[in-house]
Amino acid sequence: MRRGRLTAVGALLLLVVPACRREAAEAKPEDPLAGARALVDERRFDDAIAAIGERADADALYVLGRAWAGKAQSAPVPTPLPGASSPEPPLKPEERQALAFFERAVALRPDLAAGHLAIADLLAPHAVLASRRGGAGRGDGGVEHVLESYGRAMQADPAGTEAVESMIRFASAVGRVPEAKAAFEELVRRRREDPGVLVRYGDYLAGPGRDPEGAIARYSQALIWRPDDTATRLKIAAIHLATASALMDQRDYVAAEQRLRDARRFVADPSSAEAARLREIEGRLREIRGR
Repeated sequence: MRRGRLTAVGALLLLVVPACRREAAEAKPEDPLAGARALVDERRFDDAIAAIGERADADALYVLGRAWAGKAQSAPVPTPLPGASSPEPPLKPEERQALAFFERAVALRPDLAAGHLAIADLLAPHAVLASRRGGAGRGDGGVEHVLESYGRAMQADPAGTEAVESMIRFASAVGRVPEAKAAFEELVRRRREDPGVLVRYGDYLAGPGRDPEGAIARYSQALIWRPDDTATRLKIAAIHLATASALMDQRDYVAAEQRLRDARRFVADPSSAEAARLREIEGRLREIRGR
């Protein structure tokens, strides 16, 4: 009996030991930069830089870039040199150091989405400032440079949404409507079952995008998912009403009446401003036809 028990235990060990070895082999290796990343998150930037030391692989260069970008946040803004051709202040030395590390990282690993995103995020405020002052930005802070970096980040992370959202914000801020629309289209593709994204896209098209018919299409898609969304229904009604009013001014009363019928389908709340507007335009149309 005892020999039988030992044999059974030995057989069990033969089964368990290989399984343990397989689990150890399949376990993810520890991140050698975990400590440095934690120091960056704790805003101990100099300690993070020291912890990385002489490492020069893509991941290390990216973390070094993050550390220098963090140091830049509290660094003073450099004063432009007298007689400088550009009114915008140059990049801070710490920002230039961060940019250099990020660019080295993506040169080593072109698929490093976080690196491309970091470049764009670092330069975006400079490009927005330059754009608001009437220029497209030059050199490192150029609008095109930022758009290109966000685009590369989107390509390197085909399932994520962070770079896409950043592209939308930036393109909207600098008035680049085609790029903002393209980014919204990509966001819709990546979040197919999110009606909130469709509503946001509709809001953009109804406003800065200047495409009210496109906005109606996106709002209508959102209503497939949320048919009882009164707020979105009223947005569609508002566009129809605005178009009807413009058609009335152009004396195209047949087309205006059709738009009013379209609007009526979406005015779910009789106490809404859209309902009052509908009654007002219908009254104008009756008055004109009664003359």
